[in-house]
Amino acid sequence: MSKICIITKKKPLFGNNRSHAMNATKKKFLPNLHKKKFWIANKNKFIKLKISTKGIRIINKYGIEKIISKIKKK
Repeated sequence: MSKICIITKKKPLFGNNRSHAMNATKKKFLPNLHKKKFWIANKNKFIKLKISTKGIRIINKYGIEKIISKIKKK
């Protein structure tokens, strides 16, 4: 499965892990993703989304129906 948030489009970043001696080793910074079910009232069913915690906050602010309509337009 891809590690990309459906709403915010956050994806893994790559960089260096630095030790105290400033040795550099490659590191992958993963987004904080969660699998969450949301209830859609007009369709009377649940929908599963893989979203970041920022995406959950956006859904709480605007509502799931409005966010899904924006995703479908794009």
